Amino acid sequence: MVAVIKTGHSIHRILNYNENKVKEGVAEIISATNYPMDVEQLSFTNKLNRLKNQAALNENVSRNSVHISLNFDPSEKLSKEQLQDISDTYMQQIGFGEQPYLVYQHFDAGHPHIHIVTVKVRADGRRIDMQNIGRNQSEKARKEIEQIFGLKRAEDSKKQQQLYSLKPVNLQKVQYGKLDTKRAITNVLDNVLKDYKYTSLPELNAVLKQYNVMADRGSEGSRIFENRGLVYRIVDEQGNKVGVPIKASDFYSKPTLAFVEEKFAPNETARLPHKARLKNAIDLALLKQPNQQLHELVKALDKEGINTVLRQNEDGIIYGITYVDHRTKCVFNGSVLGKAYSAKGILERCGISQQQAVKGQEFVGQHNPKTQPVQPQSAFNPSTKNKEGIDLLETLLQPENVSGFVPYQLTKKGRKKKKKRISKDL
Repeated sequence: MVAVIKTGHSIHRILNYNENKVKEGVAEIISATNYPMDVEQLSFTNKLNRLKNQAALNENVSRNSVHISLNFDPSEKLSKEQLQDISDTYMQQIGFGEQPYLVYQHFDAGHPHIHIVTVKVRADGRRIDMQNIGRNQSEKARKEIEQIFGLKRAEDSKKQQQLYSLKPVNLQKVQYGKLDTKRAITNVLDNVLKDYKYTSLPELNAVLKQYNVMADRGSEGSRIFENRGLVYRIVDEQGNKVGVPIKASDFYSKPTLAFVEEKFAPNETARLPHKARLKNAIDLALLKQPNQQLHELVKALDKEGINTVLRQNEDGIIYGITYVDHRTKCVFNGSVLGKAYSAKGILERCGISQQQAVKGQEFVGQHNPKTQPVQPQSAFNPSTKNKEGIDLLETLLQPENVSGFVPYQLTKKGRKKKKKRISKDL
């Protein structure tokens, strides 16, 4: 069993989230403990007011709402009565047994789980201390409940992460209606937005696209772009948009553009200690096998938990590279690591001249041990030139985010010397 505890400022929002799940048919309320009526008799107002009235007994507690999820192994088939007993035992052992709380069974994930909604203000107005509750009371309760109810143990955090590892959205299972799309995208966003360190929307999309999801601002000049809006949508393996886009404000966590941008600066600092690991992994992969093919480098880095996202234009010319390190949860644009790690630098270190490139659409080495990175489809025709006859590779295979600086001395046009005209009168 894995327990996740979160606190918040809004009891209404947490309750509304679970009640909406019930309306959507993907959840069911299974118990209401320390309420004056049976769960079947409770209206939304009854549920909300009981929690709000108790929270109001101590106005100094601003983060007064508590949202707990208890997650079980996918192989475990637990009845409603067992889930009720487990939730009551857990709440009693973490010190919330006398609190009013609601228990919802959710059916919107690949593993059985329940959500518990409560408050951390006691009936006498005292605050329940939640400092280190996850590490202490919750961990002790988890181990005892696993033993009492014969549940599969989650002995360490690594095993827990493997148990509920994030997987790409299954496009075949998603019906292209709003409900199924929203449910699939929510699962990805809840994991990526809080865990990964990205410093731009393209970097965030480098991660999201691993799971067939993208954040879309719309085209420049569009209403959504001008109003700083953001939608999330499902994309297929080729990056084509599929299904119904969902506005960021429609999700429970409100992952709007402003919300995402607020993370850029802190993430910039947080990812710095992990920069060296990524550079070393790339250097080591190239050192082991010099002049290797690009797809071989992608495959080697994938074994180290690093995805290599290559950006290509319509002609198949690689113009950018982004690295997604799933072990440190950090995203780096190639040029941020240095010129040697940019698109141009990597091609040169792989022994690929500017007259060679990979043709085809953008491919990503998916972080999935069961799949291999997509192989390049065919070699780029080096004779491709633009209208002026200039080799496109010379123009586009430059490190990303470079400011196109040209020394001033080279930009000055030589002035023609005026010829002295000899007067005919002389």
